[in-house]
Amino acid sequence: MAAYGKSISQAAADRGTGVRNAALGVGAAVVIAAVAAAKPHAPNLSLIAAAPTVVQVHLTAALTALVIGAVLMLRVKGTTAHKLLGWTWVLAMGTTAVSSLFIREINPGHFSFIHLLSGWTIVGLPGAVYAIKRGKVAAHRRAMTGMFVGGLLIAGVFTFLPGRLLWTVFLG
Repeated sequence: MAAYGKSISQAAADRGTGVRNAALGVGAAVVIAAVAAAKPHAPNLSLIAAAPTVVQVHLTAALTALVIGAVLMLRVKGTTAHKLLGWTWVLAMGTTAVSSLFIREINPGHFSFIHLLSGWTIVGLPGAVYAIKRGKVAAHRRAMTGMFVGGLLIAGVFTFLPGRLLWTVFLG
């Protein structure tokens, strides 16, 4: 047994939680600093309505995945509801990742560093589904949690950088 009566696997899980919480803390600090420098106002949703269709699809899929993902993280795992919501989440995340490949506004006409998350998601989703189909619950949990945190939460923070659409809608 490791220190404080925890097994080695529990201690490793605690380290992973600490890293995830640190990443979320950094993301929250960036958002708070950006908001402090911004001029918050009522959302200008006409900018989203005027955005290209691929951006609207991307945003809708990402918000759907964010809401469903939060519900999945908070509820009991392995139930019929979890499986149904999980497949819906996989479709929403897949749509988010694939649609992002057609959005190239940061680097006009080219991929940017943020597209690495899209590739990671496109490869990771089938791997996570395969893991649970083979009974590898821990691998499934790690992959899905990683995609939720990295592919939605951390990537979502980047959408609020000055000059990006959501920055302009809410803060610009």
